Amino acid sequence: MYAVIRTGGKQYKVHEEQILKVEKLEGTEGSQLEFDDVLMYSDGETITLGTPTIENAAVKAHILDQAKDKKKLVFKYKRRKGFRRLKGHRQHYTEIKIDSIAV
Repeated sequence: MYAVIRTGGKQYKVHEEQILKVEKLEGTEGSQLEFDDVLMYSDGETITLGTPTIENAAVKAHILDQAKDKKKLVFKYKRRKGFRRLKGHRQHYTEIKIDSIAV
């Protein structure tokens, strides 16, 4: 049994007891979340597609961690000009655990 949800401008294929990193969401560690944007659901035999979402479907999860990801380096360079720029960026993320999928 799995579902496809939309959060943070991205789509994720999730199943129960899965741990995944998503874009930063509001909440503290241990708080409950509910995703209503369920785009697809499969119980192993049949597949239900939403137009664009499935009515009365929800995926429940809870927050495990609020943190920053590893540093990503952005390097700009122009040959023969002596131009170099190095910047770093650490993206905030939320680590969640999927508790249940209800349709």
